Amino acid sequence: MTEPATQRVLTQPALADLAETAAVSRWVRSGEVRLHVLDHGPVDGVPLLIVPGITSPAIAMDFVARELTDLVRPLVLDVRGRGFSDSGDAWDLDTYAADVAAVIDGLGLERPLVLGHSMGARITAVAATRLDLRGTVLVDPPMSGPGRGPYPTTLDAFLGQLDQARRGTDADEVAASWPRWPRREQELRAHWMSSISRDAVIATHAGFESEDFFATWPSVPAPTVLVHGGDSPVVTAAGAEEAAKANPEATVIEVPGTGHMVFWDDPAAALAATRETLRALL
Repeated sequence: MTEPATQRVLTQPALADLAETAAVSRWVRSGEVRLHVLDHGPVDGVPLLIVPGITSPAIAMDFVARELTDLVRPLVLDVRGRGFSDSGDAWDLDTYAADVAAVIDGLGLERPLVLGHSMGARITAVAATRLDLRGTVLVDPPMSGPGRGPYPTTLDAFLGQLDQARRGTDADEVAASWPRWPRREQELRAHWMSSISRDAVIATHAGFESEDFFATWPSVPAPTVLVHGGDSPVVTAAGAEEAAKANPEATVIEVPGTGHMVFWDDPAAALAATRETLRALL
C-alpha cells in the first residue's frame, strides 16, 4: 500500500485555480501514461509546447503562457508525475522526451516550437535531436552531470518542500524559500506542490547528476536559443560560455539580475526576452 507521505494530492484550492486560467485541458497517452496539457490557444497559431521544471506543474507557467497568445499557441505540459498527468514508473530523459513526442503526435502539432525550463530544457534538448521541430528555447538547463559539480539545489531541499505541501503549506511559507516571486506564483506553488510525485523528483534529481547535458547540447539543431539567468547558479557565466562554444549555431541570451527561476524572478524581463526570441524563431 502506498504510504500517505508519498501520495499525490490535488486539493480544492488547486482545482479552484483552474477557474483562473482560460486554458483548455487536453489529454494524450504516452504508452500507458495519460498526460495532461493546458492549451492556451488560439488553435490556428504556431504551436509552442512548454515543458516545465522538476517541481512545476503546467499551471505554474500559466503566467508565461497567457502573455504569448498573440504570437503563438502555447500549450503547457504537466510532465509525468506532476499536476494531472499520471506518474508512470520511469523518469529519465529518454522517457520524458518520448512523452514530448507523444504530445506532439497526439495533439497533431505540426512542427511546433518547444520551450523548456530547467528539467524541461534538458528534455527539450533531447527531443530536439529526435523530432522535426520549428525551433527550441532552453531556459537555464541544469549543466551538472558526470565529472561536473552537483546540482545547486539538494534533493533534501526538494523533498522538504514536498513534505511541507503534503502537511499543508501556504504562500507565506513558500515565500521563505522564494521571496522574489510574485504573490500569485507563491500561492500556486503552495496549492500544487502536493500533486508532484516524490519518486519522480528523486529520479529526476539523480538524473541531474548522471545524465550529461553536454552529451546532447552540441547536437541540438538550429534554430535554438539558450536563455539563462544572469545570477543563476545552474547556468553560470562559465557554463554559458561553454554552451556557446559547444553549439556555435545556438544563440545565448542572458536575463540580467535573475537566478535559475528566470521567469519568476523578473517576469517582465524574462517575458520580453522570450517574446523577442519567439519573434526571431517565427
